[in-house]
Amino acid sequence: KENPEFNPLLFLQCQQIRAELTAADCRGLGFIKAQLMCSSCDKLDDFGLEAIKPHCKQCCTLDQQPASQRTYAKAILEVCTCKFRAYPQIQAFIQSGRPAKFPNLQIKYVRGLDPVVKLLDASGKVQETLSITKWNTDTVEEFFETHLAKEGAGKSSYSVVEDAEDEDEEDYLRTNRI
Repeated sequence: KENPEFNPLLFLQCQQIRAELTAADCRGLGFIKAQLMCSSCDKLDDFGLEAIKPHCKQCCTLDQQPASQRTYAKAILEVCTCKFRAYPQIQAFIQSGRPAKFPNLQIKYVRGLDPVVKLLDASGKVQETLSITKWNTDTVEEFFETHLAKEGAGKSSYSVVEDAEDEDEEDYLRTNRI
């Protein structure tokens, strides 16, 4: 005898709503699953984007800790100098005095690489890798101010690592070595 209170169609719909979408599905909806935090979905109402909130919730990763509280022992900004024309804001950050504010920041030149930031823990293990292709100079600086540990605040140097093949690059690459 069937239970009159149990509706299999309704049950399947509820399961489908709670199901998590694949990374490919999320990308098709305009979300990058690996980088989308659920706290961001909660802010969609503020911008009149309630319609995409259910999909956002299916693609997001639960926040382990508020982003404003997460800090990392070290960061590596990796970029290719050949990409400076495409990313002038990253070039401006690197060539300005701003990186010197962060003693635990390393700038590494990697041939052919779009700009990324690798965030490391105290043991040197990479915890997160973020694309910074769309960030402006101020955003890069603010991110490091917020997310890099303040240890060694008295130092005013950072390190630069170059590709061995980039010997003919401009002088500013050589002047920032420690």
